[in-house]
Amino acid sequence: MNTVRLMCAKLHRVRVTSANVDYIGSISIDAELMEKVGILPLQELEIVNLNNAQRWSTYAIPAPRGSREICPNGGAALLCQPGDILIIYAYQDCERHKLMLEGHVARVLVADENNEVSDFFFQTLTPENGQLVFRERVEPSITI
Repeated sequence: MNTVRLMCAKLHRVRVTSANVDYIGSISIDAELMEKVGILPLQELEIVNLNNAQRWSTYAIPAPRGSREICPNGGAALLCQPGDILIIYAYQDCERHKLMLEGHVARVLVADENNEVSDFFFQTLTPENGQLVFRERVEPSITI
């Protein structure tokens, strides 16, 4: 099977609200933010700290809805501190032949300094004439 790993969800510029080294691992993310981009509980994530260039992988667990919590847990808590700005990515493995037929949509949420949604859009790969055309910003036709 010929697969390719593509970004499917992104929380851009979310701020760390707390860091809990004593928790068993993961990153706690406001359940509402997770749902808006389609991140599932226990889904593998890649995280980049824009304040210190640290990068790590972990998995998501939902924090209380509306809390706007972003809390790295376990060892990841040592890689950041409250106020640090993170980019959180989720990936999806796609079969290349299916991708060429159906395309791909990634959901991107940009947060403000309080982890409120400041922008939301899609990034897409659209099959056209045997090629995949990348569109950096596609406005959603529904409100979230």
